[in-house]
Amino acid sequence: MQDVLLQVQAVSKSYHDGAVTTQVLSNVDLQVFKGEQLAIVGTSGSGKSTLLHIMGTLDKPSEGKVFLQGEDLYQVSSARQAQIRNQDLGFIYQFHHLLPEFTALENVAMPGFIQGKDRKQVLADAKVLLARVGLSHRLAHIPAEMSGGERQRVAIARALINKPKLVLADEPTGNLDANSGEAVYELIRELANQLGTAFVVVTHDPKLAARMDRQLTMKNGFLQVAADAAL
Repeated sequence: MQDVLLQVQAVSKSYHDGAVTTQVLSNVDLQVFKGEQLAIVGTSGSGKSTLLHIMGTLDKPSEGKVFLQGEDLYQVSSARQAQIRNQDLGFIYQFHHLLPEFTALENVAMPGFIQGKDRKQVLADAKVLLARVGLSHRLAHIPAEMSGGERQRVAIARALINKPKLVLADEPTGNLDANSGEAVYELIRELANQLGTAFVVVTHDPKLAARMDRQLTMKNGFLQVAADAAL
């Protein structure tokens, strides 16, 4: 029996603009297991990114609960949420959000610095991760000096620096060409297998999602446990 890492229970999300209510998520249930690689597929506007943000405490559900290893993420303080994001969760975005004035090494190390870890150890760990993603030769380069694929690999290394239990990736290949995108997905799979980190990857590309362990489909705010995710 697989161990449940994160559990989403009856989560709904709606936005209100005057008399107009927009329902983005409707009664979503989801379990993420330790070490698994899960893809959530859906068209733009289907609600998949909103779900990912709620799983990562970046957005609050209108209804429902989210548990990480049994801890209710929306019944804790904002300070505790920030601690969970830093220590237990990693984030990868379509647009890498690297700090432009810092080197690849410094960008990867930043979450470790924020956590207050020993600076020398964090930098050593960052070098190891950059080597794992094939960027040992880019340690001293700033983002503007790297290609899109290289910047995204730096972002993946940054997401892993604090050894999170779960990495949430929102369209991580959406801004890359086909070859770079496939390389990033292969890297995610490899690192998940090596490190035992769970990955939830939101994407509109079902062919790339098919490389993951499990696929779900988001349509109009409803999550479908359906085989048609690979179609």
